[in-house]
Amino acid sequence: MSILTVQDVTKTFAAVKAVGGVSFEVRRGEIFALLGPNGAGKTTLIRLLLGILKPDAGSITYRINGDVPAEPRPADLGYLPEDRGLYKDIAIGRTLTYFGILRGMRQSDARRAAAAWLERMGLGGRSREKLDNLSKGNQQKVQFIAAILHGPAFAVLDEPFSGLDPINQDFFSQLIRGLRDEGMTILLSAHQLQLVEKLADRVLLMHHGREVLAGTVDQMRRRTSGVTRLGLKVRGTPDPVALADHPAVAGVETNGDGHLVLLLRDGATLSDLLVQAGTRLDVIEVHSERLSLHDIYVQALGNGQAGKGTD
Repeated sequence: MSILTVQDVTKTFAAVKAVGGVSFEVRRGEIFALLGPNGAGKTTLIRLLLGILKPDAGSITYRINGDVPAEPRPADLGYLPEDRGLYKDIAIGRTLTYFGILRGMRQSDARRAAAAWLERMGLGGRSREKLDNLSKGNQQKVQFIAAILHGPAFAVLDEPFSGLDPINQDFFSQLIRGLRDEGMTILLSAHQLQLVEKLADRVLLMHHGREVLAGTVDQMRRRTSGVTRLGLKVRGTPDPVALADHPAVAGVETNGDGHLVLLLRDGATLSDLLVQAGTRLDVIEVHSERLSLHDIYVQALGNGQAGKGTD
């Protein structure tokens, strides 16, 4: 069952069509990822979903409570903006309590929830500090709490990993997955594709205000033509240029520990390539590799599909 349905939504600013006829559904209890390069129309689309902007055409329909379409209440939605929007000169505990009240919580409940979440984030002893006293990563933690403190049915998380080190990125990934498992529906927009691939149930890839690819990562992988990956483990340090001139090879990657990844052109045959690999390198293992979400992203936006729409 869908909690959100977007149908043929369009938004134009002067001569720029920021969103050009986008349609998708977000299913209840899933993590839905909205991806695309800067200027793809993601921020405009998010503002349309939250009612900050109104579409020029098309419809945005929420079904927070069952099948009945209705305008969402403040308590139904959570929003983590890409740009921080908290008060810098007020104690963070007081700020979070205030944001909870704005979303319909009683003051006592908001205060308790804020204290519990600050403790969970490792900030339990800092509730009286001002936001400006915190590191960028800890400020992001406070912004995250403000977005989900009231337990919304639908939360939009725009660049939630911004300013976080790898350990805290993993911590946030676990938090987001846990919120989904508890029943929250999440729309996630982020540039850390390796994290999105692990988290997202489905993905919408946009460019120039239009859809490029959509579906699960496996579905997108099947729809992406062109480059595939062949992994080689070699003895010694692999020479990344050893096979770069072969007509079947579109590119070469190496991680420095005896592994070489060949990006193969669409329709490439492997017999001659493998003969040449055995001649030029001391190959001890060959394996195929699935396209990552990063590979899909680069391939989809670099093969002409990204040119659709106006910007």
